Amino acid sequence: MAIETNHNEAYNGEWGGVLSATLCPFHEDYSIDEESLREYLQWVASFEGVRGLVANGHTGEIMSLRPEERARVTRITAETVKGKVKVVSGVSCEGSLEAIDHAIAAKEAGADAILLMPPHHWLRFGRTKATAVGFIEDVAEGADIKIIVHQYPAWTKAGYTLDEMLEMIEIPQVVSIKMGTRDMARLRFDYEKLKEAAPHVSIISCHDEYLLASILEGADGALVGFAGYAPGLIVELVSAGIAGDLARARKVQSRVEELSRIIYQFGEPSSDAHQRMKCALYLQGMFSSPLARPPLRPLKEEDIEGLREGLINAGVEVKAVSEAA
Repeated sequence: MAIETNHNEAYNGEWGGVLSATLCPFHEDYSIDEESLREYLQWVASFEGVRGLVANGHTGEIMSLRPEERARVTRITAETVKGKVKVVSGVSCEGSLEAIDHAIAAKEAGADAILLMPPHHWLRFGRTKATAVGFIEDVAEGADIKIIVHQYPAWTKAGYTLDEMLEMIEIPQVVSIKMGTRDMARLRFDYEKLKEAAPHVSIISCHDEYLLASILEGADGALVGFAGYAPGLIVELVSAGIAGDLARARKVQSRVEELSRIIYQFGEPSSDAHQRMKCALYLQGMFSSPLARPPLRPLKEEDIEGLREGLINAGVEVKAVSEAA
């Protein structure tokens, strides 16, 4: 069954579809497991319909990585995919000058674009419109790299208003907005106004916990962490949703929800949820260790066993904990 949608049918740009936010595996000493990382990135990029890999996002534990490690992960990603898909590197900094430095480092490491997060001190202190738009302008001018603007939830002091986003999409380097308002009443209206003003700028959802609903409301694709765990399912879900094929989309959504409830446990994507996602890939033999970096603490044995049992009940092939590595 197909439903009528008001999506911008003319959008066929390179920043739509599915961009997978990727995890970053570590050894027991918390150093980056580069061998596992390359194998994992190659696996995610192998799924037809994955348009890009997003390293150093929240899924990739950007907050725990040193600046040189962020650049290293970006370089490994670029070397692994060899231009097959886009490479995006997250940039999370508290000031414009530091963000410019990180954006330049990502560009030199092979990134096609950056995912520019808002400075996190805004979450506490807020900011003016001039500061919010000016931050994007600063990085665009200072690094001259394509930018995906990371929109935070509307209830935070770091979330952008529609007026602010309308100014941001006038900046030539801005190619996409990762829409994370988590306000369904606002989602459709913002999408329509942004597409009316700049049809060439993609609006991509990051609402893992209700991805299908957000796609149906208005999106040109998705940039989600769950696409780093189940890329094939997310590609199928997003393509069906954009096409308005509700019957196919609901069928895929039921499977996504089954796995999401095991990993996200009905919540929003979070550090703990990404830790469980990493553990799931460890149990499935993808990673040599389930560790996330401090300040996160290792999952308790009963939590790992519960995750393993949940995956088995969902029909996922897993190894015993002692064999997972």
